[in-house]
Amino acid sequence: MSQSSGSASLPASLCSSSWFQSLPADLQHWLQQHARLRVLPAGQRLFARGDTADGLYGLAEGLVRISGSDASGQEAIAAVLAPPQWFGEIALFDAASRTHDAWTDSTVTLVHVPQAPLLALLAAQPQYWRDLGRLLSQKVRASFIAMEDLMLLPPGPRLARRLLQMSNSYGALQGSTLRELPLSQTRLAAMLALSRQTVNQQLQALSAAGLLRLRRGVVEIVDLPGLQKMAHQHQELSGSTPGNK
Repeated sequence: MSQSSGSASLPASLCSSSWFQSLPADLQHWLQQHARLRVLPAGQRLFARGDTADGLYGLAEGLVRISGSDASGQEAIAAVLAPPQWFGEIALFDAASRTHDAWTDSTVTLVHVPQAPLLALLAAQPQYWRDLGRLLSQKVRASFIAMEDLMLLPPGPRLARRLLQMSNSYGALQGSTLRELPLSQTRLAAMLALSRQTVNQQLQALSAAGLLRLRRGVVEIVDLPGLQKMAHQHQELSGSTPGNK
């Protein structure tokens, strides 16, 4: 069951996100006035693929899993979001339904900006569409990078690249990184289209190289420059071949 405290000032982590910091002061103030704070336990579904869009979300604490599944229940994970991440903006632009499921992967603190007042604001102040468009473009860029990695990178660099993306919260963090990523190997395997065994082998190799420290359910980055070097060993993608799954 979710807990809600109604309208409240935005948590500091969301205010520090690169997207929020880039917004005009009036739009920042509007979001602070209309966001509703919610706390949810792990295993709650925020929305499902095909749902009518209900607004914009901002993740302040915890993890949210964005995924889809087939008729057999097999899940494909598009991303595991960490703070400070804003999401749910796609349906603002096409007025269509949700593209994926969103699940809480831990206890989360988030804010929800309802769809109706947000659309009313954009109708009255159309210049703000550009600001929402920049949020959407961050996701499009990250999606293209992820697709390219899946097709062209072998498992080691593919894993390193995704860990680096998550450490920067897919570009949402400004001038800092998350060094401890609460991730299971099963989650990583589903995100990278690799077997769990392959992910385990690659994590162990990165740990043995002194780049990562592994604990149950946690991947800690201990050598950021080294991991960045590993991730870009196959920068010249034209000469790379896809790795085996």
